Amino acid sequence: MNHYLVGRSSLLGLLVACVLSAALPSPVRAADAVFPFGSLLGLVPPPGMTPSNAFPGFEDRKNDAYIRLVMLPGKAFAELEQTMSSDALRKQGMEIEKRENFEIANGKAILLTARQHAQTMTIRKWLLIASIRGVTAMVSFETPDKPTAAYPETAIRAALASLTVRTTMPVKEQLALLPFKMTELAGMRLVRVVPGVAVQLTDGPRDTLEAFEQPNLVISVGPGGPQRVGDRKHFARTALNNLPPIKDVRIVGSEPMRISGQPGYEVRAEGKSPQDDADIQIVQWLRFGTGGYLRILGIAPKQNWIPAFTRFRAVRDGLELR
Repeated sequence: MNHYLVGRSSLLGLLVACVLSAALPSPVRAADAVFPFGSLLGLVPPPGMTPSNAFPGFEDRKNDAYIRLVMLPGKAFAELEQTMSSDALRKQGMEIEKRENFEIANGKAILLTARQHAQTMTIRKWLLIASIRGVTAMVSFETPDKPTAAYPETAIRAALASLTVRTTMPVKEQLALLPFKMTELAGMRLVRVVPGVAVQLTDGPRDTLEAFEQPNLVISVGPGGPQRVGDRKHFARTALNNLPPIKDVRIVGSEPMRISGQPGYEVRAEGKSPQDDADIQIVQWLRFGTGGYLRILGIAPKQNWIPAFTRFRAVRDGLELR
């Protein structure tokens, strides 16, 4: 799974906007942790909290209690450690009561206890930022600012301390993060998913798109697209400029076509591997819809092109928009 890079000036804003902070692994067994659907971060929630269907985290709507999880690149921790000052958060309406180092296994973390005044109530928050297993984890535990027997501070700290990171996510969960359904993978291996945007499949040991010795397929969505039928050829050929670094690319054919009953456009091309000048074949299908388009890009060595193309087409024909 790819980690999103967040701009330098937006890290603190993201923290406040999402009402989040970070967390830590724990002495509990990783097998005890619960992972919200589609999240690499998980923890052992206190009794009464269940995974949320609305955001990555947990909730107890009856008691207005929430745990929110966000994962950032590992290098984000150092910047957040410096920018998460009391003065900076005060400008965002937060009153920091305490900042402390929070001991965790396999990393380090900071815990901030805060209050934030909303329109109709005051919220109590335990905000944590942790560097754990190569990523920066941000966790916010939020409750109304009133004593509750359901969530004493000992239980809150225990939950935060149980945070962990799973190294893999079930394929079904990853594919569910896409804006389209994939009913056919044609025996190809899932490499990565960019939630809401794209997926990469391959059939070989390497995960990079520059592994030109093995088939690679990338499916993505984009906004807009040509409004007029006559503009689709130029649009499709221009889209083919966005390729991995392949030498001597030249288009060998292009034509409009129907893809799963929708208007589409196919472009065929060929090129050479920059590593060894091996011949490479390329196909790009664009499927146009209302307000956006679907792009399917397949790349494979020429010597294995026929079976690769057949599999690419099977995956293409198994796509359904959500």
